[in-house]
Amino acid sequence: MKSTLQTTDPAVFKIIQRETERQEFGLEMIPSENYVSEAVLEANGSVLTNKYAEGLPGKRYYGGCHVVDEIEDLARERCKQLFGCEFVNVQPHSGATANQAAYESVVSFGDTVMGMRLDQGGHLTHGSPVNFSGRNYKIVAYGVRQSDQQVDPDEVRSLALQHRPKLIIVGASAYPRRFDFAMFRKVADEVGAILLADIAHYAGLVAAGAYPSPIQHCDIVTTTTHKTLRGPRSGIIMAREAHAKAINKSVFPGLQGGPHMHTIAAKAVAFGEALRPEFKDYARRIIENAQTLAAELQRLGFTIVSGGTDSHLLLVDLRPADITGKDAEKALDAVGITVNKNTIPFDPQPPTVCSGIRMGTPALTTRGMNQADMKSIASFIREAIDARGQENKLNSVRDKVRSLSSRYPLYRDRLVRE
Repeated sequence: MKSTLQTTDPAVFKIIQRETERQEFGLEMIPSENYVSEAVLEANGSVLTNKYAEGLPGKRYYGGCHVVDEIEDLARERCKQLFGCEFVNVQPHSGATANQAAYESVVSFGDTVMGMRLDQGGHLTHGSPVNFSGRNYKIVAYGVRQSDQQVDPDEVRSLALQHRPKLIIVGASAYPRRFDFAMFRKVADEVGAILLADIAHYAGLVAAGAYPSPIQHCDIVTTTTHKTLRGPRSGIIMAREAHAKAINKSVFPGLQGGPHMHTIAAKAVAFGEALRPEFKDYARRIIENAQTLAAELQRLGFTIVSGGTDSHLLLVDLRPADITGKDAEKALDAVGITVNKNTIPFDPQPPTVCSGIRMGTPALTTRGMNQADMKSIASFIREAIDARGQENKLNSVRDKVRSLSSRYPLYRDRLVRE
């Protein structure tokens, strides 16, 4: 039987089918991407999308919210249980919105904020001049040591003492190592700063106890819910109770109107899944797979930034391979391996070209792939980069990628064969 969408809008249906097939038979290795469960998909596509619910549970500006109040309360309680936080707002539409709301709850425009450099692993919202953070605040940026590409605690403390920031951000979008949240807390206390951790990349690992938790050290913790946490595309803000009122006000009416109740329902489902014992095993396997992949790529002649990884992601320095990140991303995409070009620390190339690629294992691990598969994937990457421009060889790698993917079905039942 045809789906409603297939009947009423075949053009959109066919595009969704093509994307489903791309995901099904390719290797998704962008570390900020993952595959949600059928239950999360069902909640995200539910009738809750019809309901306006501005405000908080029990304090809405619309009538008829007594049912959706229950789903938001459930999401909040599950999140508190999962992370051990005092307070959470589950309404932010994205991680960037969560960060903006966090900023506006504790600092004023023009205040000094310290965050990690974008070109050395940080995120746009941590102070990039093209982002609201860089435009609205005075940014002081810390980076990594050239010797080992890891955060230098002495530099963090020195910059903080020199500039006395009101807010310090710890977190990244392309940093494979563990953050020392206790060190950042000590520095923040020394200069009287609020400490914010952005764990968008590490949240699922934190929830499972596979990566250090910032909750006990930080005043505010933000995250997306769609990376290692394996939920819908959205964000949340966790904090100490003292910041609850200011954060709630910053989210609504400060930045957003009505929350997306269907997405909040999907978050509740994802939090429930992450509370299950098997999620701890999933997080452990993510890191094992990432470390195996990094080691095998090194064995095959690639250079891994910082020498390895403590998390779900790794950065490959492609300069010894004589290829740019831009060209490597294109070459791998041609065989069904999805990564993203990425700057490496002290990169001589512009950010539109890059000297590196960023890759990760959350999505592959969700499919059930193991360490042996990581070794095979590393060989596919080596072959594809070496064979760029040689169509016959690329076709061979493409067939290997499809064969491996086919062994780990994902959304196979959603594909319609005409």
